[in-house]
Amino acid sequence: MNWIELFGLLGTISITVAIFVLGELSRRLGRVTKASPYYIGFYIATAFVAIGVVARMATLFGQVAQITNLHDNIMWVLLYNGAPAFGITLALIVAWRYWSWLLAERG
Repeated sequence: MNWIELFGLLGTISITVAIFVLGELSRRLGRVTKASPYYIGFYIATAFVAIGVVARMATLFGQVAQITNLHDNIMWVLLYNGAPAFGITLALIVAWRYWSWLLAERG
């Protein structure tokens, strides 16, 4: 077992959990403030990052890496790297939209 890949998997799982928690906090805040349900974007972002977690688990624990040359397969690269990148970007956009009022508050 490759320790670097294991730590990469744990890091991606941590990002998934953090985005999910941010979605839950945003949902609760949105209920109180009667804000638009932008928090759904956090759940969609969580799903995309989770796709990357599943792809990394398949590589780390399964025999997927021995079956084919994964670096040449565009679909695998999109699942392994693209889905988490899109999910994190989506979470950043939703967080900026949903929580920007914190930066607008002045003294």
